[in-house]
Amino acid sequence: MTTSQLYEELNKVDHSKEKRLHYALLILDNPELVPQLLEVLFVVDDKISSKAGWVLEAVCRLNLEPLLPYLSLFTENIHKVHIDSAVRPVAKICELIALSYTGKEPHAVKTSLTATHKERIIETCFDYMINDEKVAAKAYGMTTLFMLGKEYDWVHPELKIILDRDFASQSAAFKARARHILKKLKH
Repeated sequence: MTTSQLYEELNKVDHSKEKRLHYALLILDNPELVPQLLEVLFVVDDKISSKAGWVLEAVCRLNLEPLLPYLSLFTENIHKVHIDSAVRPVAKICELIALSYTGKEPHAVKTSLTATHKERIIETCFDYMINDEKVAAKAYGMTTLFMLGKEYDWVHPELKIILDRDFASQSAAFKARARHILKKLKH
C-alpha cells in the first residue's frame, strides 16, 4: 500500500473505537506501513494527520514494537504536530513509550530508546506543559516527564515548578493528575 492509498484509507477513520481498531489491526498485520502512517501523521497542517495519530495510538496501545524501528523519525517530528486532535495521540504514545521503558516488565523499548529519543520526548512534553495545550496532552506529558525524569535528575524539579505554578489556574482533570504526580515527586 502506498502512502497515498493509506491516506485514502485514513479518510475513512472516525472517532469510533471500531474504525481505529480496524486500521490498527491492518497496520499490525502490515508493519511495513508504519513509515507511511508516520509520513501522514507529520503532514501537520492536514486534518488527516489526526486520523493517522489515532490509528498509531491504537497500534501502540496494542503493541509498541512496530514503532520501535522508527523511533528516530517519530521523535524528530513530534514537536511539529500542532492540531489538537493529533497532539493528544502523540502525547499518549510518548506516555506509552515512557511507561514501557521504565516498567518492571521486559520490553524491547528498553533497548531501542536512545538518549536522543528520550531528550526529544522530554523536550516535547515540557512544551505540552508550558504551551496552551488541551488537558489530555498535559496529563500524558506530565506522566511521561515523571517516568523519564527518574533517569534525568533535572526533570523532576522543573516538572514540580510547572505543576505548582499552573495548579490553581488549570482544570479539575489537570489538578487530579498533577496531585498524583506531585505526591510521587515527594517520595
